Amino acid sequence: MTLSEELAWRGFVNQMTFADISELDNEKRTFYFGVDPSADSMQIGNLAAAMMCRVFINHGFKAVLLVGGATGMIGDPDGKKQERELKTLEVIEANKSAIAAQYKKVFDGEEFTLVDNYDWFKDINYLDFLRDVGKHAPMRVMVNREFVRERLSEDGEGISYAEFSYSLIQGFDFVHLFREHGVTMQVAGADQWGNSIAGVDLIRRMEASEAHVFTVPLIVNKATGQKFGKTEGGAVWLDENKTSVYKFYQFWINADDEGVEDYLKVYTVLDKPTIDDIMSAHNEARSNRLAQKHLAYEVTKLVHGEVRAKSIQVLSETLFGGKPYSELTAVDFRELETELPVVSGVDLVELIVSGGLASSNGEARRFLSSNAIYVNGMQLPLEKTTLDESDFIDGYCVIRRGKNSNALVKRA
Repeated sequence: MTLSEELAWRGFVNQMTFADISELDNEKRTFYFGVDPSADSMQIGNLAAAMMCRVFINHGFKAVLLVGGATGMIGDPDGKKQERELKTLEVIEANKSAIAAQYKKVFDGEEFTLVDNYDWFKDINYLDFLRDVGKHAPMRVMVNREFVRERLSEDGEGISYAEFSYSLIQGFDFVHLFREHGVTMQVAGADQWGNSIAGVDLIRRMEASEAHVFTVPLIVNKATGQKFGKTEGGAVWLDENKTSVYKFYQFWINADDEGVEDYLKVYTVLDKPTIDDIMSAHNEARSNRLAQKHLAYEVTKLVHGEVRAKSIQVLSETLFGGKPYSELTAVDFRELETELPVVSGVDLVELIVSGGLASSNGEARRFLSSNAIYVNGMQLPLEKTTLDESDFIDGYCVIRRGKNSNALVKRA
């Protein structure tokens, strides 16, 4: 499969400056992809673009991965209705380190060059920048950017000179990387088209050379029509301190049937024959959610490592798939301590209420009398009212009501 064919098959074809995507098959280029340290973690929207970068790398393209230490000091205003609040230099520094560490995880095993645009902006003289770069940036183009017109409109919030200049700063990144690393293409998210084109224009004006942009499409949840990656709790992050490994895995397990094949193509490195086989088996019995299970495991392995992925896979299959609880270890149960309500004691009525599985003692007793309560996946006998030593595994047990309401009991 050629590069253009794989990009099309995986659903990565979006806006580009190439007249025809097949041009990508004719020349191995050096490209760059950047993330601003506006947070201490990437989201799965960034991950989609990163996975597209991996496709380019696997077809012989060289990658330059940028952490935007300089652009992060301003903040990208595109799509924002109000001025961003500036982050402290200490926060930016911490965020840069976190983003760089995630690059190394997501691109593990791949060759790439890591750069920080603060390294070339910190010594640039302001007058020199205006003379050497600003002179080549037409105001007409910058003012006609949609977000600028909206912010400057009668109902807009206005825009500072700093945010107005953001696209010029990012555009110069492209120029610098063109000069120093031979970069001739920027890979970006769909929302970065305008900023990326600014770089192409600067290279044409300042270097009399051609450069290109290739953007990843916005990934959409086909079931809802909304941007993929948003949950009731907000964004899905790659940092486990912002989205736990358990919740990360469950997000993918709960992916919609309509889009799961697309997500396998975008967010995993599985090849076409493998994904075709998975989808064939999945479509024979969709209730088993085979495709979602493969998706959850592969993406969690990529972001959090194979050991964590296997542990969460076992937990998920135990809690929701009928796998025996006896296979869980103390490490697995400790993972659950951050995800489930944790209670102590032996009286089942008290545990059911304190674990949030019932709103009152009376309701808890009704659940017990109707066989609606399970301990470690086993339905309780009607006469059982307390836990005993045999119910605990490594000092823990899980009580469940129905299919999805769980609480973790920790032996006192």
